[in-house]
Order: sequence, then structure tokens, then C-alpha cells
Amino acid sequence: MKLSFLIYTYFPFGGLQRDFFRIAKECASRGHEITVYTLRWDGDVPEWINVILVPVSTRNRIKRNEAYTEWVQASLRKQSKSLVIGFNKMPLLDIYFAADPCFMEKATEQRGFYYKFTPRFKHFKYFEESVFAPNQQTEVLILSPQQRTSFEKYYPGCGPRLHQVPPGISIDRKVDVIDKAAGNEVRSELGLTQETKLLLQVGSGFRVKGVDRALQALASLPASELEQCHYLLIGQDNPDRYLRLAKKLGIAPYFTVLPGRDDIPRFLAAADLLLHPAYSESAGYVLLEATIAGLPVLTTSSCGYAFHIEQAESGLVCDQPFQQQQLDSYLAKMLQSLDTANWSQNGLEYGRQDELYSQSAVVADFIEKFAAKKA
Repeated sequence: MKLSFLIYTYFPFGGLQRDFFRIAKECASRGHEITVYTLRWDGDVPEWINVILVPVSTRNRIKRNEAYTEWVQASLRKQSKSLVIGFNKMPLLDIYFAADPCFMEKATEQRGFYYKFTPRFKHFKYFEESVFAPNQQTEVLILSPQQRTSFEKYYPGCGPRLHQVPPGISIDRKVDVIDKAAGNEVRSELGLTQETKLLLQVGSGFRVKGVDRALQALASLPASELEQCHYLLIGQDNPDRYLRLAKKLGIAPYFTVLPGRDDIPRFLAAADLLLHPAYSESAGYVLLEATIAGLPVLTTSSCGYAFHIEQAESGLVCDQPFQQQQLDSYLAKMLQSLDTANWSQNGLEYGRQDELYSQSAVVADFIEKFAAKKA
């Protein structure tokens, strides 16, 4: 088959981007012809994929999205028919992989009254409706029960088109025994002692990931506890705002930021706790990657994959609506219980489920069945 994958930008360190890449690779391995329409591609382009850079130059996000969609639509009309799979909400799609949360939920519950009169609201509302509205036929692959609840609330009747798929954890992230040697090597590189409690956060887009919440929680610790901790943030974003906040809170010596990288398993082996108090996230793969690596997790229920933490009993999940005081309390509690709780062993046991690593195959199966049915 000819498959056209639509994604605004590709870079190696985003959860959405990793899902896209694995699914495209699985489809290519089955003999399908893969063409990707994108505005930007960072990194090497494998030989099994045809990347088309859409020539849109405007920096205005709304105009950029609209121009991208128009250009891709015109391009698709000139070519032999292909199945269109999108990784961002937009018109044109046969199948949408829902890596983003429901826009209307965020606009209604997290924005002020006047936001609904802005061009931004009208644009993203239209693009979301082009996928989920009752008159649409796009099939949607969702990542969590939380997404189903949100989309069905704001788009009644879309339920039959929503199909939950398993997580897309790479099989090479599966851990049988924690690699303490790799962890010790990382600590040595960071200049940390074995006694230091290393709090790790991984993710691009620091604002949405709740880095400000994490810094506030770190600052709430008693001085004696804080002196034994170090908070390491790894991700693709500008850290200046958060370095200033850490300085303002008086915790700058206990905070380090590193850019996105490929050797995250080494850091999971080195850390004592994964801290991920995100504001909103459809999935949150790092929660599962930490769990199956035996790293206890502290997160928020606004993350789609938080339910895995509860099922695995591999950490604690803050309630909704979020309260900073609860995060502060949970952080202190977990730091005091690291040596006695079973969070680490529970996570390793949870990671033995084969389903956790099957997303790309399941999605490729769905694409093939959809294409056969459509034909």
C-alpha cells in the first residue's frame, strides 16, 4: 500500500515522534510505501522512508498549520491514492493517532471566557472538529481511557471510532535487573555521590511537563532532606525560565538541566525517583519506561499513562484537581520510603507484560484492516 504520514515536525526526542517513527518503520517492514509530509525533520532520514518537506515559511502557528494542510491536500490530489495517517489533528485524515489531549477540554476547563473569541481557539476547534465531529469518518487511535472520556464528552457519538492501542515502549527498554554499574557511571559523570537521592524528570516542553511544580516541590523539602537530593531535568526546550525560578527559590545548587539525548536508560538506572507532575499529557511514555526499569514514579492523574502507575503500584499519583501541597507531601513521603517500599520491584514485575511493547504491530494491523475494508 501507499501510506502518507502527516506530522508537523519530527525530532528524535518526543514521545509523539517516537510513536510515529516506530509505526512507520513497522509498516515499511511489511512492504508498504511510506511518504511523510512534514515541516521540519531533525536527524537522519532512513532509506525506507520518503520525506517531503512542506514549503511553508510563516512563523504564525495558525497560518502555518493552514498552509501546511492546503499544500499537502493539493499534493495528494496529484498522486495516486494513498491512505492518510495523521499524528496531529487536521482535515484530510483517514486515521488519526491521538497523541494530544482533547483541545476543547483544555479550552473549556483551563482557559478564561474570552479565549473562545480568539483566532487560536477558532483554528484548533475547527481542526479538532474535522476529526471528531459527528459528520466525520476519521478513525482515531487513542492511548488511554482518559482520552476516551474526554473526546466522548465533547464530541458525543464519536465513541465507535475510538480505538485504544497499547503503549509503544521499545522492547530494548525492558529491564530484568537494574544496571547498577551504568547508574554509578552516570552519577560519576554528574559529580554525585552514591548517597545523593537523584530525582529525574525527562520530557520536552518544560511548561506542560510541570517543571515549575517540580521545583516548588523540591523547595518545600526540609533543608536537611534537600541537601541530600539533586533534581536532574533532561529534555528539548529552553531552560532559562526554570533556572531563574530555581535561583529564586534558593535551590539552584540542587538543579541541573541537560538537553534531550538517546541514552535515557542509563539515567533511569542512576535515579532514585522519577518526578513528572505534568499539567496535561495524553500518555507520558517516560512513566512506563521508568516503571519497567524499576524506578519509582511520582506523577499527576492528568497524564494518560498514570493509570499504569496505579495498576503496577510503582509509585504515587496526585489527584485532580492538582494541589501543590499534595505533590510536596508525596515527594517527601516517597523520599523517606525508598528503601522500604516495593515500588521498584513492582515496576520490574509489571514490565514483563508483552502487551506493553506491541503498539507498532497493533497499529500496522489496524491500518491494513482499515485499508482492506475501505477497498
